[in-house]
Amino acid sequence: MYSNIFDSHSHYTDKAFDKDRDEIINHIHQNGVKYIMLAVSDYSDAVNSLELSKKYDFVYSAAGIHPECIENTEPGYIEKIEKLITENKDKIKAVGEIGLDYHYEGYDREKMIKIFREQLLLAKKLDLPVIIHSRDATKDTMDILREIKPEKGVVHCFSGSAETAREIIDLGLHISFTGVLTFNNAKKAAEALKVVPVEKLMLETDCPYMAPVPYRGKRCDSSMIAETAKKAAEIKQLEVQELLDITCRNAEKFFGI
Repeated sequence: MYSNIFDSHSHYTDKAFDKDRDEIINHIHQNGVKYIMLAVSDYSDAVNSLELSKKYDFVYSAAGIHPECIENTEPGYIEKIEKLITENKDKIKAVGEIGLDYHYEGYDREKMIKIFREQLLLAKKLDLPVIIHSRDATKDTMDILREIKPEKGVVHCFSGSAETAREIIDLGLHISFTGVLTFNNAKKAAEALKVVPVEKLMLETDCPYMAPVPYRGKRCDSSMIAETAKKAAEIKQLEVQELLDITCRNAEKFFGI
């Protein structure tokens, strides 16, 4: 059994876990998962994630507005997030997930960019790392990151090019990979991983989504990072446990845990 697994991006407040959430969290912790970071979608999810994190000393949370959840964002939202974070610094360790998502039609590009910028600046103000979501929006994402230059950030669920990965690393940011790395059609992600220094690497599930091979199509949980780690270790020419140890240390330092 592997140890020192740090799932740097998960969604255990998702309804997919409603029937057995506590059972799953306890089970994975007893089977090698050292820490879990909860990424959130909106303010109410941040509150729910915070409450879940308070139940477990190995679970931490973020707070922020996902780009797909901006439609109901009202004036004053940033102050609410800031208040939630400052009152719970022991448990909320990042602003996220935030970013841009142009995948589906009907998105409000300008509002999405505005909210992304505001949350990046909030993270700077609070001296917290950011968890960045970017889908079909590489140019705008990179332009904003170059402009604002977050002190500490991770681009999660990375499946972009090696060239983009180099740009992200040059900005001093981290890159995190999901189970997508194990998919047969994920050659671009594998090439990108090759150029990511191990000290800038983290692993995640994005559970309940993105289950790696051989679990693809099933509900994902943090224990499945082992499969992603096997593939990543093969690419980086490391032992699996060595890679898990490195990525765990990276995430501990990144989130200040």
